Amino acid sequence: MSESSGERPARRHRVVVFVRDGLLPIEFGIVHRLFGEARSRDGEPLYEVLTCALEPGIVRTDTDVTLSVEHGPALLGTADTVVVPASDQDYEPPEDGGLPRHLADAFAHIRPGTRVASICTGSFVLAAAGLLENRRATTHWKSADAFRRLYPDVHLDPGVLYTHDGTVLTAAGVASGIDLCLYMIRVDHGASVANEVARGTVVPPHRSGGQAQFVTAPVPEADGASTSGARARALARLDQPLSLRELAAGESMSVRTFTRRFRAETGMSPTQWILEQRITRARELLENTDLPVDDVAGAAGFGTATSLRQHLARTVGVSPSAYRATFR
Repeated sequence: MSESSGERPARRHRVVVFVRDGLLPIEFGIVHRLFGEARSRDGEPLYEVLTCALEPGIVRTDTDVTLSVEHGPALLGTADTVVVPASDQDYEPPEDGGLPRHLADAFAHIRPGTRVASICTGSFVLAAAGLLENRRATTHWKSADAFRRLYPDVHLDPGVLYTHDGTVLTAAGVASGIDLCLYMIRVDHGASVANEVARGTVVPPHRSGGQAQFVTAPVPEADGASTSGARARALARLDQPLSLRELAAGESMSVRTFTRRFRAETGMSPTQWILEQRITRARELLENTDLPVDDVAGAAGFGTATSLRQHLARTVGVSPSAYRATFR
């Protein structure tokens, strides 16, 4: 079946990347690589990833290379997910915050209910198109002031990696675009598929959307002190009680110093980080084992099935049994 026909292969979710002049090539590559790596248990591709532009032809990037794009904007009308990477055009958005006519005509092809996501300052395009009105969103922290001025009706949170509000998602920058793509894969196909994609591309399998955009001390300080050892020990003992005092003592730090350094290195408090690791462990066990829910709760460190149900409902929105039924 020809991709140019606009017909979609059976059972495959179509992701369309909408590129503009001034494209950041790495953001374009992220989407193709991560969604392109996702496979079913039988090894079949789970996504079809295509690219379109305002018109077929050569698209300028912000480097010394160009991109040859086969499809025009009509392809947007066939998408299940549309991803809009950043462009150097976003650094000087229209003063009225409006969507230029050529972009409005392109976005008119997008069907109602289509999932739409942006990376970095691609959020300016989504906002100008009215897709972010009264929704939570993020953008690169350097562009936050301009975004607020132009789009006061958007609930901007420039301190997080990515957001998900209804059918619209936004990522703060290049690296968080990786996090956002993995998040969408996790939502679509579960933690196991997303983790395999992460392993294949050698990136962390999960960073929460609520994690801080700007980590003040991403590498250990000169004295060599770090909380990485405590994180490794915690991962090996998620099924056991983990006290902050014990974790700090293992690194020969006071609780206060440990907590401060942990947040500087991860963007989260130790308690938040441990909870996220336990939720991830529970999801993996629900997907890949037949363990009873009580045993999953114990193995992930939640203690009781009731506690697991509460945390899974808060973070994923479903019960353990419903999650297992969806992703097994």
